[in-house]
Amino acid sequence: MDFGVVLQADPPGSEVVRLLREAEQRGFGYGWTFDSCVLWQEPFVLYSQVLAATSSMVVGPMVTSPGTRDWSVLASLFATLNDMFGNRTVCGIGRGDSAHRVVGKPPSTLATLRTAMHVVKELAEGREVEHNGVPVRIPWVRDGRLEMWMAGYGPKALRMVGEHADGFILQTADPAIARWTIGSVREAARAAGRDPEGITICVAAPAYVGEDVAHQREQLRWFGGMVGNHVADLVARYGDSGPVPRELTDYIAGREGYDYAHHGRAGNPSTDFVPDAIVDRFCLVGPAAAHVQRLEELAELGVDQFSLYLMHDQREETLTAYGDDIVPKLTS
Repeated sequence: MDFGVVLQADPPGSEVVRLLREAEQRGFGYGWTFDSCVLWQEPFVLYSQVLAATSSMVVGPMVTSPGTRDWSVLASLFATLNDMFGNRTVCGIGRGDSAHRVVGKPPSTLATLRTAMHVVKELAEGREVEHNGVPVRIPWVRDGRLEMWMAGYGPKALRMVGEHADGFILQTADPAIARWTIGSVREAARAAGRDPEGITICVAAPAYVGEDVAHQREQLRWFGGMVGNHVADLVARYGDSGPVPRELTDYIAGREGYDYAHHGRAGNPSTDFVPDAIVDRFCLVGPAAAHVQRLEELAELGVDQFSLYLMHDQREETLTAYGDDIVPKLTS
């Protein structure tokens, strides 16, 4: 299993660079950031610094969206970094949540997301593609490579991952949800004539190593609120008795709106509706042995990478614990 770290692009950017450099030294192969340019700093500026400060780490957004930059700009950003540092980027992409909503835009449609993935990948890898009704090619790209890893939860999104994406990002570490979503992605890939094992499976969730589980829950409750934004969209589309597993939908019954000013942060006041049981299922808490056990279960389900969100008050300690006691057990 590969490991990644997910950070917010909070100022100062030098701290993001420092933490991801340390993560590489502790065995993490991927460095991710949120991509919401009003709430945080522009991540592609930081990626250039991270790539310069590391030797092999792959970087990318978790996740970008079709609606924040022109697709030619997004492709050129990746292509430039790849040209400078040797194809060490990956594009995590979804319909758009905070980056869209804080500027008054709804999430993109799945059809738009599908087209965006195609256009960005083709351009970033140096091929000609139709964009805005005209043929476009980035002429200076040589031997470019960019994998598109799509995030999603609902049946239509999972089918699109299986049919078109290079990787799947699941933002919850619940094994029951992982089993359903991974199975749906692989079934769609087989139906489309693709190799289901060729799609990289990445689970991303907060992790906090220690003995005080009650404190950890309070520090990680924000994640259930963040996931709840996407789940609320699914319930609006499919209803609370539709095809989406109840493990994912039941807990949002008490949700009463969401304030993006606290998005992804410990102590988010919009997440009081998230029960302890959801924190325990969606996140990794407790001593290192409990993390290893959950990760082994996810690996058996086909998870290729676990990327841990480090948004709590013990980032350094958790990073150290993973490097010393967890990563070696899953990569040996």
